[in-house]
Amino acid sequence: MKKENTLLVGLAMTAAITVVTYAILVAPGFLTDSGMNMTEGVTNSSKAVYDLHMIILWICIVIGILVFAAMFTSIFLHRKSRGAVAAKFTHSTKAEIIWTTIPILILVVMAVPSTITLIELEDNSNPDIIIKITGYQWKWKYDYIDEDISFYSSLKADSNAARLTGANIDPTTVDNYLLDVDNRIVIPIGKKIGFLITADDVIHSWWVPALGWKQDAVPGFINQAWTRVNEVGVYRGQCAELCGRGHGFMPIVLEAKSEEDYAAWLVEQKSALTVTQAETQRIWSKTELMAKGEAVYEQQCAGCHQTDGQGLAPAFPAMAGNPVTNGSISKHIDIVMNGSEGTAMQAFSKTLTDAEIAAALTYTRNAFGNQTGDLIQPATIAKHNNG
Repeated sequence: MKKENTLLVGLAMTAAITVVTYAILVAPGFLTDSGMNMTEGVTNSSKAVYDLHMIILWICIVIGILVFAAMFTSIFLHRKSRGAVAAKFTHSTKAEIIWTTIPILILVVMAVPSTITLIELEDNSNPDIIIKITGYQWKWKYDYIDEDISFYSSLKADSNAARLTGANIDPTTVDNYLLDVDNRIVIPIGKKIGFLITADDVIHSWWVPALGWKQDAVPGFINQAWTRVNEVGVYRGQCAELCGRGHGFMPIVLEAKSEEDYAAWLVEQKSALTVTQAETQRIWSKTELMAKGEAVYEQQCAGCHQTDGQGLAPAFPAMAGNPVTNGSISKHIDIVMNGSEGTAMQAFSKTLTDAEIAAALTYTRNAFGNQTGDLIQPATIAKHNNG
């Protein structure tokens, strides 16, 4: 076959592969709509990462089309049944120069935008707001450094209830199952937010896909990251590091508000802090302690000790008839606050308020058949803390 005809066939096959690729991947928005592609995100950096991803993707697609078109053309036109005879040569300096130079140029084209994007992602300078993020098993703590605001963010109660063994709750009936929290991290749009990310126990990883990055939270180290969200909205993520048996129950919810709404939220948080401090000082009734204690138990304790207090032997002892819940109050307080060495019991002194610990202790000592009659006040916990 003449070279001209071979070239025409090759071009036709290249065009056909290109049209098929476009029809499958691009025209119907297949990559994006099917969830097979990256999301574009809501920050400048996430959009830069997305654009970089698309550039590299299309470079790879073009290379693939050219390579496969050449391969299929050669297979079709130069097969043995057509009488093709292989050329006999061992070396071509021209070909070697071409197939070395072209990949180098392609890599340079890829490297320039990649380097620019990476430098931008690592520019943590001059943030408008600084938030310290600390990972715990299995929740997040957020400290707004310049606002004296601090709170924990845990899996929302309805998701927590549905995920428990024997709950008999259909997860599909729970909105944002395993992806909702009781306290959201809130930021204003249009501001550069600096994050200081660490952990208190094991390695976690703070990841909200819409921001375009994730960052490990390592005990004893502080990693930095930043974002500037451009759109008001709620953006969800998860811990992206296998951090223990509760790893799947450690979501992140970031809410971006307008500057006016963010200012109002700050006022609300400071008012809530005043209420928390007042809770420690006042005397609580048994009804109040039991009601709050039940809520705390369901949120923090039921995952291990079960909603009926029967536990999961041998790792998680039953609350019912337990010598700790029916024994010395001081010892019970110490175990809940500081954990128990050699067991899976974690320390709650850093993650729960004095009122929450007091209520949980009161509840477990007067529920599941336990009838100690003990009422533990938040002031007692505060005194133990200062002990």
